[in-house]
Amino acid sequence: MSDGRPSGPLGKILTPSRASAMRSSGTTIASSLAAIAIALTICAVLLAATGKNPIDAYSTILETGASGNKLLEMMRRATPLIFSATAVAIGFKMNIFNIGVEGQYLFAALIAAEVGSHLSLPGLLHVAVILLVAMVAGAAWASIAAVLKVSKNVHEVISTIMLNYIALSVIQWLFENFFRDDSDGGLNVKTTLLPYSGKMPDIVSGRLNAMFVVALVTVAIFWVVVYRSRFGFRLRASGFNATAAATAGIDARRMTVIAMLLSGAVAGLVAMQSVTGEAFAYGPNATPIQFGFAGITVALLGRNHPAGIVVAALLFGFLDSTSAELQLAAVPNSIVKVMQAIIVLTVVIINEATIRRMNIKTAERARAELAAGGAQ
Repeated sequence: MSDGRPSGPLGKILTPSRASAMRSSGTTIASSLAAIAIALTICAVLLAATGKNPIDAYSTILETGASGNKLLEMMRRATPLIFSATAVAIGFKMNIFNIGVEGQYLFAALIAAEVGSHLSLPGLLHVAVILLVAMVAGAAWASIAAVLKVSKNVHEVISTIMLNYIALSVIQWLFENFFRDDSDGGLNVKTTLLPYSGKMPDIVSGRLNAMFVVALVTVAIFWVVVYRSRFGFRLRASGFNATAAATAGIDARRMTVIAMLLSGAVAGLVAMQSVTGEAFAYGPNATPIQFGFAGITVALLGRNHPAGIVVAALLFGFLDSTSAELQLAAVPNSIVKVMQAIIVLTVVIINEATIRRMNIKTAERARAELAAGGAQ
């Protein structure tokens, strides 16, 4: 107990041997690649059934996506997905389904843009304060669901979905009464533009800003905290079996609140690429939506693992960046959304089947070892 890790079966399950972990990772990667191959085959059949040449469509995607500009666009499109999926994955590790990322990042974007527009600070410090405000606002909105869960046992799926709608209503009310750009008589429905000191520096001018680097750093921190720290072990233990974790002195209620706050804080960064680098403000038409639900998809595809999340987000960003070229090639760009959906479905189904098969093999191996020990 001195290292904060529960002993006994729970500790053994959550800290498998290196060989077992490598074998599990290899099986997961292989099953995910097989699932993607199956998904592409299914999409090819759908394209052929509608009279389109799947080889031409896939060639267009690869040729277009391989260009330098499209690769930058891929990374730009992947950035908010990485934040959103990481926020979802934090909750999943605690066995919490944070469906409220959408409302959390929209509320956080409004508060951060409004606060940032009234500050006068040196460059990077100004940006850092805006990001910090966004994280605090996202965590504050997520805390409502956390309190409801631990105090009234309200399921987080219900509370976070309802909070998405409440967030949109609160944002509309704030715009109508308080937050409005006065530069054109208040007709422009967005916050006051941020001063230039609040602009996130570009990695490639006009193509990709440094929020992509922030996203990668966030994922790295997620990996260290969840997989390499005492807190992360307690988090995963509570999510795996709250009752067993409690016997080891872990307060599952406290971990629930912390996990939801961390999830909301990361969710608060989802729209910051737009607020600090593209729109330079927050408004209904200036900040992209639906990243919250897309993040759930990316987290599932990435198996809630940091590396998997980055790869899945880049894959989705790659497909999205090529959709316009498909339209020019007389291929419906909606095939990209169909492809993403089929990829997720096949990955989830095949990985679930693989996990069940691995569990059966593990149980059989354990029975054989027990039988061998009894015979001796």
